[in-house]
Amino acid sequence: MPIARPAASVTLDGFELRVLHIPLVSPFTTSFGTETVREVIVVRALTPDSDGWGEIVTQAAPLYSSEYTQSAWDVALRFLAPALLDARTLEPEQVAGVLEPFVGHRMAKAGLELAVLDAALRAEGRAFGEYLGAVRDTVPSGVSVGLQADPAALVERVGGYLDEGYVRIKIKIKPGRDVADTAAVRDAFGAIPLQVDANSAYTLADADLLAELDRFDLLLIEQPLQEDDLVDHAALARRLRTPVCLDESIVSAKAATDAIALRAAAVVNVKAGRVGGYLEAVRVHDVCRDAGIPVWCGGMLETGIGRAANAALAALPGFTLPGDVSASSRFYARDIVTEPAVLEDGHVRVPTGPGLGIEIDQVALDDVTVERTVLRR
Repeated sequence: MPIARPAASVTLDGFELRVLHIPLVSPFTTSFGTETVREVIVVRALTPDSDGWGEIVTQAAPLYSSEYTQSAWDVALRFLAPALLDARTLEPEQVAGVLEPFVGHRMAKAGLELAVLDAALRAEGRAFGEYLGAVRDTVPSGVSVGLQADPAALVERVGGYLDEGYVRIKIKIKPGRDVADTAAVRDAFGAIPLQVDANSAYTLADADLLAELDRFDLLLIEQPLQEDDLVDHAALARRLRTPVCLDESIVSAKAATDAIALRAAAVVNVKAGRVGGYLEAVRVHDVCRDAGIPVWCGGMLETGIGRAANAALAALPGFTLPGDVSASSRFYARDIVTEPAVLEDGHVRVPTGPGLGIEIDQVALDDVTVERTVLRR
């Protein structure tokens, strides 16, 4: 479902970029490390009519992805933002084409594209969800639970999220913290919607171990192998009853097409930052929907900027599984928007105001800013 009505063109006067350090309400541990502070870049597109906001979802170190904060900051300031400012007046749908000569750096490109989209749609008075083709006013909210000290601590943490109303639980796993953790959650809470996320921590040699997870009737196992292991993912999928979901491997609509052709993915996690922007994310959604592959919207511990955009994306018709669009309070005691996302009966509302439908809490933003620069034409 291509964008039905493109956004109006905008004239870019400049970009403001900030690096933020936002404390997490609790440590978030995965197979590649622990975060206690979220380091992220926010982008403001400066235009004569309306400013727009975007978010570059890199992390401090290149562990989840080859991109990281300082590389994104450098490429955005030295190459990407100047290229857009040289173009000066353009439609948001043209951003990807302007930035295409620069290889990679999808997260940085996605944040800039989102800021331009937000500016254009605010000027029009049109909501981001309407622009993308959202068909729901709210989206079901799942929660991602990091590795805990032991299975008992994991059960306690999961119980708290279920009490809050989350409709799906995802737990992180890694070698040595997989079968026992999953068994503990399944035994404690019965037939709740449950999935596991390996973040590329295994190899095909671990297939027999991963097959032990089949007995827990999981919704899916997410990204068990390395991101470039499509062939091995296909081989693993043939040995498991649990559906294999790809995350890190899906970097574009073309990658999704290849994964589906190889039968490497029965489910796809769509992350706009990882694929280079929300317009490419829509194309991934379309490829999967045409192939009968369910998709869901993953998260990168976004601030209220990216969280609002994710809610709009998750409201597209092909997003049939609960995603990681959780309440802001899951990660932050204080967000940088005036009305953070909240959980209502297991769902998060899709913003309906102009653009992303959020307003920035300037005091909160300034309090967590550790670096700021403005680039003008």
